[in-house]
Amino acid sequence: MDRVRVIGVDVGGTKVATAVLDDRTLEVHPPVPTTLTDEDALLAQLVGLVRGLGRADAVGLGVPSVVDWATGTIRSSVNIPLHGVPLRERLERELGMPVFVDNDASVAALAEAFDEDLEPVARHLVMITLGTGVGGGVVIDGRVFRGATGAAPELGHVVMGADLQHGAPPADDRPPHPGTFEALASGTALDHLARPKGWGDGEDVVRAAGAGDERALDVLRVLGERLGVGIANCINLFDPELVVVGGGVSNAGELVLAPARDVAWTYVIEGVGTRTRIERARHGPQAGVRGAALLARQEMEAHG
Repeated sequence: MDRVRVIGVDVGGTKVATAVLDDRTLEVHPPVPTTLTDEDALLAQLVGLVRGLGRADAVGLGVPSVVDWATGTIRSSVNIPLHGVPLRERLERELGMPVFVDNDASVAALAEAFDEDLEPVARHLVMITLGTGVGGGVVIDGRVFRGATGAAPELGHVVMGADLQHGAPPADDRPPHPGTFEALASGTALDHLARPKGWGDGEDVVRAAGAGDERALDVLRVLGERLGVGIANCINLFDPELVVVGGGVSNAGELVLAPARDVAWTYVIEGVGTRTRIERARHGPQAGVRGAALLARQEMEAHG
């Protein structure tokens, strides 16, 4: 198709980031605080930001929400007032152009499938984000995997450490349930490992480990090994070319990734993952907005 100019928008609970992808050139703009007053105010902000970036052929949005991909309706939302909002329909009506809406972790995974020059680095990729919780996205054959309705994947809620000897344990009223990836390997889990040993939170542990503190290094080893079990599950499920780890905990780098790799390969079935690499995510906080722009371009090309 002819040269395409698209806009990417990454909507977060504190900031909204935007970018313009003009053919092969990506220009990322500084983020602005998210308007959280109500859904109308937030939608007005998004419309204003997009219009301020000039002519475009389409818009891609990443939102921290469960999205019905077919309609672009928000089924549930975290930290932003969009629950139940037919976001694609309302934005298309205001902007007069195609709008594509997806989960923020899924579009971040799409970004990680491309390098800084927007060249593809993996057709099959799993991204794991370790922050307050555990999120992630999956790219299969170059496209975002969404499941039957757009809700997949919820990697953080994979159960990997529950005691099932006497049947299923009681589930908590609210996730994360005990034994899940999120309960065991998130930034919150790192905080829980840190405090009994005298640190205020996980960031204190990462700093101490960087300075060579043996106790801190051991805390990161424990978290890394838990992460490795989760990564092994992902490799056994998807056999990807690349598993990338992002989010705040990834700032620990090899102090977490090295034990994660060691453990992951002991749990991966022989013959699976023979082309898989396990690396730190490359795009950091820009992954969401890069992925949102790539989503818009990809969908325009698919329907062009």
